[in-house]
Amino acid sequence: MTRRAGLPESITTRCYQTVMECPSCVSELDHCHGTLVRHEDELVECTEPGCRDLDLVRHTLSVSCAEIDGGCHCTVTFVEQYAQAS
Repeated sequence: MTRRAGLPESITTRCYQTVMECPSCVSELDHCHGTLVRHEDELVECTEPGCRDLDLVRHTLSVSCAEIDGGCHCTVTFVEQYAQAS
């Protein structure tokens, strides 16, 4: 067993012996492990490669594109359009 950096051997041995399993996978529920990203223009995309069903109920994690580090091109466009309209 490899030792995790900065953790005492007793914690490493006890905590990392079992493999974590996704409860939805075990229950064979239709779900996605990716994060659903909701854009200002109502477009949605998923961070999981190959995800084709972008329904909110399939995704445990969902964020607005404005919450993404570095922002998103659509929030910049939305802010620019808002500024021009004022």
